[in-house]
Amino acid sequence: MAPFLKRLWKLKNAFVIVLTPLLLLPLPLLIQTKEARCGYVIALMAVYWCTEAMPLAVTALLPAVLFPMLGVLESGKVCMQYLKDTNMLFLGGLLVAIGVERWNLHKRIALRVLAIVGVKPALLMMGFMGTTAFLSMWISNTATTAMMVPIAQAVLEQLDSSEAEADQLEIDNGQMNSGYEPDKKPAKSEEAKDRPGNGHVMSIEEGEGLAEERRQIRKEKYVNLSKGMSLSVCYAASIGGTATLTGTTPNLILKGQIDELFPANGDVVNFATWFGFAFPNMMLMLVLAWFWLQFMFMGFNFKETFGCGGQVSEKDRKASQVIKDELKKLGSMTFAEGGILTVFVLLVVLWFTREPGFMPGWATVLFNKDGKQFVTDGTVAIFMALVLFVIPSKLPSCFCSGGGREGEESQKIKAPKALLDWDTVHQKMPWNILLLLGGGFALAKGSEASGLSVWLGHELAPLQSIPPAAIAVLLCLLVATFTECSSNVATTTLFLPILASMAQEIELHPLYIMLPCTLCASLAFMLPVATPPNAIVFSYGNLKVVDMAKTGFMLNIIGVLSITLALNTWGTVIFQLDTFPSWANTTRGPP
Repeated sequence: MAPFLKRLWKLKNAFVIVLTPLLLLPLPLLIQTKEARCGYVIALMAVYWCTEAMPLAVTALLPAVLFPMLGVLESGKVCMQYLKDTNMLFLGGLLVAIGVERWNLHKRIALRVLAIVGVKPALLMMGFMGTTAFLSMWISNTATTAMMVPIAQAVLEQLDSSEAEADQLEIDNGQMNSGYEPDKKPAKSEEAKDRPGNGHVMSIEEGEGLAEERRQIRKEKYVNLSKGMSLSVCYAASIGGTATLTGTTPNLILKGQIDELFPANGDVVNFATWFGFAFPNMMLMLVLAWFWLQFMFMGFNFKETFGCGGQVSEKDRKASQVIKDELKKLGSMTFAEGGILTVFVLLVVLWFTREPGFMPGWATVLFNKDGKQFVTDGTVAIFMALVLFVIPSKLPSCFCSGGGREGEESQKIKAPKALLDWDTVHQKMPWNILLLLGGGFALAKGSEASGLSVWLGHELAPLQSIPPAAIAVLLCLLVATFTECSSNVATTTLFLPILASMAQEIELHPLYIMLPCTLCASLAFMLPVATPPNAIVFSYGNLKVVDMAKTGFMLNIIGVLSITLALNTWGTVIFQLDTFPSWANTTRGPP
């Protein structure tokens, strides 16, 4: 019986793929309306996305087939949703991020910061979290985590081995170790005679016993430290991705949905306005997460974890040397790294100044006339990405002095490679995300064209009697729970069109509920399978599911409270969330 059940379990995806459309088929057959047919497609995709019976990107292609066949939307209109301005923004941002990764600029930044903050436990965790969050604002969370975790493990291993050597040396010399021993009580007076350094010569048995005692204490200390450091990296990657519009895919889905459902919104969500709202929230969440991880895995002995008033020990010097050695391997900054850094800084500056909000931006003055958005954040991203394919990775030989005659002619003929080439892009570009974005926009367009969004809005009208703040908190908790067992892309794609319809029906600013729910989709802290950064740190083998679950549960609560605070304070000022905007006030008749 058991082997038969195992074989059935291996075929579970096939059963889900075949049975789900059949079980949902009564919906369009019994209710022969366009809304029901659109709902059938959405329900089918929701099941496929949640179970991952098919690859997420493949599921995202279903609207291109089912909407035309079911008469929901014409094929031309569906296919146009798969490459919109938001997709180009995502593509341009990723191209620049790939360039940063190719020339190891992100690793140089990380090591430089860690060399500055030092290796005291609390400061080390702060350094890893801050660096990981900053890098995740610009490059993928997965790539950032995959780079930072091995560095963290190498530093901790060096700290552990150095402390072990110091303990053994002091035992051999018959002296008491004055180093850091967490939660170790001082020896009682009657035991003092048995301790080294009190005129008592230890026997071999006493030395071995003391060595074993210290080994156990050290093992417990570094197991907890390793758990805390690993979790700090993956959590900081997820938190950092929320700070910029291109930091993680759900942010771009919100941007695309707002532009699709409310085309007259006046570019309310752009890089500058998103950063103004999300960056302070990210900093707040990062600090609170750091305090929580300190409490869970290190305690609050600030004197020892920060190293206040103490001298730098030999083990700290050796651990710092690990970071310095890694930095030394990179050598001095190359021309390619300088070029990438210049393009990256220029991209961020152009994003911020395109439409800062408090004054006319350069795009408004030069290009965007008569209320039309000719130049968007996507335009800037693609332009700077194209520059990477032009700038050489080395100075041409005609600009370099010196060199012998041997091979001189061949060097003149061979042109240096560009900062980015298509082979590298083809290898590292996550093309599936572009299809996921397109699938989400196609669902939103289908819901609007079929009238399903209007029907959902009318059904959710009774929520108008609930205070808006309570609605936002409840929806945030719902999304934060849902995203633990489903991808954050699928979560935002499914929820945002419904939330937009609800906001219109109860005359609430759409961003008041869409914005916090988008951020909460990134709060996947409890399970290893919830997000790739969690899976990466879990694969190192020093974490148990219960460690991640009990730590992540409280972080989810902290995240929801932090986002709620941001929403009702500076978020309200930036987006005027306390009013129902005219661009959302469309005439809606009964379905």
